[in-house]
Amino acid sequence: MQPLDPSLARFRAVVEGALVALESRRQEINDLNVFPVADGDTGDNMALTLRAVVEELARLGDQGPIDDFGRDQIVECVARAALLGARGNSGVILSQLVRGAAEELISRPGELVDPVLVAAALARAAERAYASVREPAEGTILTVAREMAGRMASELAHMPWDQQRLDPTGGDVVQNQLIAAILERALETGEASLARGPDLLPVLRQAGVVDAGAYGLLVVLSGVLGALRGDAPPPLPHHAPAKVSHPQHASSTYRFCTNFAVVGEDLHGAYFIPLLEQIGDSVLVVGDRATLKVHVHTNDPERATAMFAEHGAVSRLDVADMREQVLERAERLAAAAPDTCGVLAVVSGPGMADMFRSLGATPLDGGPTLNPSTYELLAGIHSVGAEEVVVLPNSANVRMAAERAAELSDKAVHVVPSRSQQAGLAAAVVLEGSRSAAENARLMLEALDAVRTGAVTGAARDDGDARFVAGEAIGFVEEELVAWGEPEATLRAVLSSLGTDAELLTLIAGPDAPLSAAQIAPLVPEGVEYELSNGGQPSYWWLLAAE
Repeated sequence: MQPLDPSLARFRAVVEGALVALESRRQEINDLNVFPVADGDTGDNMALTLRAVVEELARLGDQGPIDDFGRDQIVECVARAALLGARGNSGVILSQLVRGAAEELISRPGELVDPVLVAAALARAAERAYASVREPAEGTILTVAREMAGRMASELAHMPWDQQRLDPTGGDVVQNQLIAAILERALETGEASLARGPDLLPVLRQAGVVDAGAYGLLVVLSGVLGALRGDAPPPLPHHAPAKVSHPQHASSTYRFCTNFAVVGEDLHGAYFIPLLEQIGDSVLVVGDRATLKVHVHTNDPERATAMFAEHGAVSRLDVADMREQVLERAERLAAAAPDTCGVLAVVSGPGMADMFRSLGATPLDGGPTLNPSTYELLAGIHSVGAEEVVVLPNSANVRMAAERAAELSDKAVHVVPSRSQQAGLAAAVVLEGSRSAAENARLMLEALDAVRTGAVTGAARDDGDARFVAGEAIGFVEEELVAWGEPEATLRAVLSSLGTDAELLTLIAGPDAPLSAAQIAPLVPEGVEYELSNGGQPSYWWLLAAE
């Protein structure tokens, strides 16, 4: 048995403090969740992962005093518990942060846990977390972990030697103070990094939130600090819920968030990643040769688990319906508080109605021609559960009827002249129910000025100038015809035109769109973020917008 480490007995208290802090803001973290899919469970998943660690420490404690166990045994058990207990993207990434820190602790037998060892552990944790993600996104928990590790390394470089390393005679209080001091500096950097997240990830900026997983990591760290000091966790700012709950482009394609463990011999996680990517996305396969944890968004969970049947025993299967989660989250947030202002949006297509609804707008079915009557608009205005209303006509032909309905209504109504549904979505994103209709309308007009729109569909008849025949693809940017011919080439041309200087491209597919999501991905200009959703709109194969 290894020499006893006096810090091990306090380790459980520190982890429990982190879990208490996380549970206290669990729902707030859920409400920030928009990336990679807005299923509103980041706080749940991180809490479940950390709870698995606490339960493992309790199990060890039942076998005898925790100081009777060597550090290697404890950190190995903790890393495995975090891995098996992880659920969802955020939970799996948190488990890899725990695993990376554990690997560093194991690699330094006999060293007391002091600022040098804590900084090295966080650096290894950040590396392990980045390595677990196929396509790391900046502005997320990964960025925050890396920048906190960098701050700790910088602090160590300027710290006196007697504050870097712990004297074995210093005692528990000194150890806690030294570790807490450097973690406090890391927390400061983490808060600054969190605030920059929306500048790095457009989906966060659109939703008006910071990354949920990154915020959860800071909550965990604040709980650790509180436990080290025997006091309440240092205060962190609270964040309002996301204003958008529709998922990112990739995850909108699949329905089930699928998690399971595989126990076997000589397992190679990398081998399974491309196989899983054939049936889903958001793929994470982490662990070691004996145990893997698998996470994938897919429509076929059984097919995912079947891939591992010949390689090991599949267990801890957890399948969540992300569509139901997104809907429940949107309904809960909508019911949380009455709004001063609401939005009525004229739509065509069930998916389009769902997208506007997820943004807090009330959809009004305009039929295939997107042309409701004045009195249908008036009834729609009065169906909005707010005293003030902004109307998005989403067609130039609807604007006059909308303005007439606004005049007839006894509510305060402003009409924002959106000329298409995709432009209306960009305007609806800025809705803040606590603001007046006048202020929301002003901000929506600004949003419309920053959006260029396009569309691709099949030609209804032969072109008089013999450029195309009925049924061939035709593509528009704003009102101008810019491309025609085969669907793939036409869509590529429209995307290329819209993608110039754009940060984000939105593609909304109709029911007859002739290209799949996999065929569309290579057509998007390099370096431009994109979202792909199903709008169900008639007439148009794709509606497009560039921001």
